[in-house]
Amino acid sequence: MTKAEAGKPSSGGKAKKKKWSKGKVKEKSNNAVVIDKATMDKLYKDVPTYKLITCSVLMDRMKINGSAARKVLAELEGKGLIKRVHSSASLNIYTRATAVAEEPVATKA
Repeated sequence: MTKAEAGKPSSGGKAKKKKWSKGKVKEKSNNAVVIDKATMDKLYKDVPTYKLITCSVLMDRMKINGSAARKVLAELEGKGLIKRVHSSASLNIYTRATAVAEEPVATKA
């Protein structure tokens, strides 16, 4: 071993520092706060045909604000166009209101 080799570190090169990623940033959605006439007509036409209806479904598909979506869901339920399946403080789940005739079943005596 020579004097020049003795002064060098044995690792073969300087180790690079780990670079931390910035993390994934979600794109900010620009949802409508006020519902106009065209959006309201679309809501009345399309929403009662959905199988699963939640606040987030309306926010994604109709591009409306969360508070506006909750008010629309309450209004549609009041008019009987959708039916509530589950209710809690944080999430209400609705489904389409099916027009099932409630007839009593005749039993043979």
